Amino acid sequence: MTPEETAAATAQAIVQAGTGFMTNPSTFAHGGDLGFSGLDFYVVGRGGVLGDTSADVVAAAFVFWSPEVIRKAWDAGREVMPPFSAAEEFAIAGHKWAEATWPDGVDYDRLAELAGRVAEGADFAGAPLFAGWRLLDVPTSPKAHVLHYLNGLRELRGAIHAGAVLAAGLRPTEAVAISAPYMAKIYGWGELTADPAKKPVWDQAEAATNRGIAAAFEILDETERDELATLANATLPAA
Repeated sequence: MTPEETAAATAQAIVQAGTGFMTNPSTFAHGGDLGFSGLDFYVVGRGGVLGDTSADVVAAAFVFWSPEVIRKAWDAGREVMPPFSAAEEFAIAGHKWAEATWPDGVDYDRLAELAGRVAEGADFAGAPLFAGWRLLDVPTSPKAHVLHYLNGLRELRGAIHAGAVLAAGLRPTEAVAISAPYMAKIYGWGELTADPAKKPVWDQAEAATNRGIAAAFEILDETERDELATLANATLPAA
């Protein structure tokens, strides 16, 4: 595979690795045990890698969320624990989810090696959540190790995608209406109706995302990229 083909081939696995644990009840239960409620753990856990900053800085990094929702959850979550500590706990929830749900029989050690080379060698320009995630301790357990790197790449892909969407002239609400209308209320936008005329623009932004993140996969040779895609997609049944 070329780097761009690898970006497209791994997109679902990379996105769903993070989405799987972030939306899983076990993650909310872990947050509840710590004293969080509602979206507070998600917002402070995911955004906490940015440090003890303002809610608007976090909203800027999340891009597709309503700033008002982020402000409310961030301020409430900071009352529970410092943001970076929440990020560490959020990562632990992800590691536990991977250990409990990902199938056995996958060579997670090899997948961690390949994904780790990509994540550690990637340029973090314009991707603050990715840069912050890389500050967290890397677990040693194979499945958790893989989750750590795939979620980092999810944050990198998300930042590149957000830039491509905005550069294409789409508003965040227009992108959400096209790609994830079922999330609109959770994101704080209420009901959204997609404009069919905007779908080709979003498709172009998605293609630009693959081109943008392709450079990260150049660190692997063609055989390694094929192997990464095969192994990463083996995690998908759980996600």
